[in-house]
Amino acid sequence: MFDNSFPNSILNNNISSLKNSPFMCNGDNFSAVAEKTGHKYKQITEDDIENLKKICSSDRVYAREGINEDYTHDEMPEYGKFAPEVVIEAISTDEISKIMRYAYENNIPVTPRGSGTGLCGGSVAIHGGILLSLVRMNKVLEFDEENLTITVEPGLLLMDLIKIVSERGLMYPPDPGEKSATIGGNVMTNAGGMRAVKYGVTRDYVLALTVVLANGEVLKVGGKVVKNSSGYSLKDLLIGSEGTLGIVTEITLKLIPAPKKVVSLLVPFENLDACIETVPKIIKSKAVPTAIEFMQREVIEAAEIYLGKKFPDKSSDAYLLLTFDGNSVKEIEEIYENVANICLEAGAVDVFISDTEERQESIWSARGAFLEAIKSSTTGMDECDVVVPRNKIAEYVKYVNKLEKEHGLRIRTFGHAGDGNIHVYLCKDELTDDIWKEKCSRIMKALYDKAIELGGQVSGEHGIGHSKIPYLKESIGDTAMSLMQGIKKVFDPKGILNPGKVCR
Repeated sequence: MFDNSFPNSILNNNISSLKNSPFMCNGDNFSAVAEKTGHKYKQITEDDIENLKKICSSDRVYAREGINEDYTHDEMPEYGKFAPEVVIEAISTDEISKIMRYAYENNIPVTPRGSGTGLCGGSVAIHGGILLSLVRMNKVLEFDEENLTITVEPGLLLMDLIKIVSERGLMYPPDPGEKSATIGGNVMTNAGGMRAVKYGVTRDYVLALTVVLANGEVLKVGGKVVKNSSGYSLKDLLIGSEGTLGIVTEITLKLIPAPKKVVSLLVPFENLDACIETVPKIIKSKAVPTAIEFMQREVIEAAEIYLGKKFPDKSSDAYLLLTFDGNSVKEIEEIYENVANICLEAGAVDVFISDTEERQESIWSARGAFLEAIKSSTTGMDECDVVVPRNKIAEYVKYVNKLEKEHGLRIRTFGHAGDGNIHVYLCKDELTDDIWKEKCSRIMKALYDKAIELGGQVSGEHGIGHSKIPYLKESIGDTAMSLMQGIKKVFDPKGILNPGKVCR
């Protein structure tokens, strides 16, 4: 039947104090770290700082004690804290071009950064040098309703983009969970999100980019065209490159008319196997949900505590959360009713229909808070976001549960059942640092090995940063890794763009 109810100490930012810091790549100093990339970098001097202030306004250049501690890490301080020598808040393509030209001539590493919401250490300055903040570049440059495009600067927040386009009756389909991330960050990690099963990922909506290369040259790729077969797609190569090939300064995005009606189904199952095994049946039925998420009771309870409000139902151990959109209830009613019946026939305990804004908010606000809820429940955390074939999700999550019991470490899991992207979070709780480090290392290797064994990949949407490089190499192999390193060398022969990330 259908039921309609429903802490860490602040670092001294003087670069000399960090040469033997435990926050520097497990004790490496800058020279040793640089050797791993095959490049030697110049340590920034007072003259360099003064020269950079001549390029930019001096009130947007920060050094030493003037650097905010937030710039030493992203959302995963677990991967280490690394103080840049200088932070610059850039405001234009021309300014970034001049900064890069100076950095290139002087062998200074440059780390581009948006909101710092990443989870893989992709926007931290592990080699010191310049940390280039793009948050002030947050303007809408053009809104072309005839071509259904919007051109923005990289520092525009996803939440602001959503608001701007929705006010015009349009939608930007990619839906990453972290709405305070910048669009530039989304592009550089090819972010996916909950609507990927129907609408695809960031790469599918980027039409054109303006990019500053390592030597300061400005490159424009793509355009407002529906299709393009004009040589290699440099645009698509840059998307997902995590700032290692160029610094994006302008982004043209494709928009679509916003659907007028959205309905969600919350479907409880007695166990995870029955829950996940239903997903291929839904896909085979030719129904096209906007999103198919899976979640377990423990994560829901954590979200309740974090948000201070009740979830519509938590009587079962496992849930599917599906969303359907269209221009009218009639258009989507037959589709979601068919999916509801498939779920019931597959063993669902019930199907809760959420067809009002209030009910939608009660469910999706909890789903959006899962990461922060888990983070707030523990003293430390590590994570992976592997992607496996959809029919292997249940097997993978059962393996995660097995690891949890074997190692006596709390692990929480949720993810995108529609595209096989699983988010796994290891919780430190009361473990000592030594025990946590040892358990974490063993479990993370096992998690990535299992994903590869099942035909998956090491990252579905969070990227590689510096934390996942060993796992990436094991996943894609030496030949692919060598090709990536060759591409990096062509774009960045001196290795100054976000060094030590993705393929070093």
